[in-house]
Amino acid sequence: MPVPDPKSVMRRAAGATMRRVFAAPPSDQGFDVGDRDAGLFGPDSVTWRVHSNLSMLVGGIRALIVQTLDPLAMAGVADHSLYRSDPLGRLRRTAAFIAATTFGTTAEAAAAVARVRAIHDAVQGVAPDGRPYAASDPDLLAWVHHVEVQSFLVAYQRVGPGLAPADADRYVAEMARLGELLGVVDPVTDAVALDRWVREHPRQRATAEARRAVRFLIAPPLPISARAPYTVLFAAAVSLVPLRPRLALGLVLPGPVTGRLACEPAASALLAALGWSLGPSPALRRAQARVGA
Repeated sequence: MPVPDPKSVMRRAAGATMRRVFAAPPSDQGFDVGDRDAGLFGPDSVTWRVHSNLSMLVGGIRALIVQTLDPLAMAGVADHSLYRSDPLGRLRRTAAFIAATTFGTTAEAAAAVARVRAIHDAVQGVAPDGRPYAASDPDLLAWVHHVEVQSFLVAYQRVGPGLAPADADRYVAEMARLGELLGVVDPVTDAVALDRWVREHPRQRATAEARRAVRFLIAPPLPISARAPYTVLFAAAVSLVPLRPRLALGLVLPGPVTGRLACEPAASALLAALGWSLGPSPALRRAQARVGA
């Protein structure tokens, strides 16, 4: 009986551990290879390139941090989300939505969008400051969408391979299509305008709820094996948040220099190691097989 290669054994073990924590659950839906359905974006899109890179992990954490700065969005999360009791579940559901809308068929993407819109319809309430909120409000949808796209893009630029300016604009424009499907009115379609839109958003304020959520994100209840990698990814995500909102949320470290010289290179190295242990994205492989890429 052949002796297993130690590197292969280590890779499978590491991959199994990290996939349980960070990866989307595998899809059990079949597909007709003959239909060649490229979904919303297709293999030549910048979205496929960005969303198949593990810098998405850093971008996702960064998006969660920045999204707390809209008090109405934060109130909806505090009142309706299970982020405290099931942080990994929320992470996996978000990953599954991104996988379905990026690499799924047109029908799979439409079904994922319909599920999210149905959830949004049920999320309503009153914020601590007395203002009513609804997750289906186009203004709230725009905030969540634009922060998410900006976060994925800046993470790809800083801890991933990076994009040329024209491709960065293509990515924002491609994601605008998904934003419209989710209910965003007139989503931004270029990278410079996207940064300006988020930076100048008038409702930004670090509430007590926002600071509590960010404190939770610093050390969520993760499996022991995932805590050290998460700490590296979280530090890099913090370094991608502008200094003023970072300070308002109580995220003093890392500083601008520390982030660029230490946190972000460390995250890039970790993501390379995770890429080795996880292997190619199952959603990407499935989509490539479907479209013959």
